[in-house]
Amino acid sequence: MDEKDILARIDEYVGEEQRLRDRYQHGDLDRDEEHRRLENLEVALDQCWDLLRRRRARIDAGTDPGDADAHVRPPDEVEGYLQ
Repeated sequence: MDEKDILARIDEYVGEEQRLRDRYQHGDLDRDEEHRRLENLEVALDQCWDLLRRRRARIDAGTDPGDADAHVRPPDEVEGYLQ
């Protein structure tokens, strides 16, 4: 996955987040379902941003951004930075 693909995925997730919020506001989605789905989207977005930052850091360091280390990390790893 290159930078363009990652940014496209981020854009998709942001659009989906807005659609979920709209559906909730119109009563098409209950609060628990909205919350659960938004949490999943937040994790997916965090994973994308993490991958993008690591790829850019590799480019800045003069290494291959598509190296085997440049993959989507598991949610518990990405979400556990501040814990």
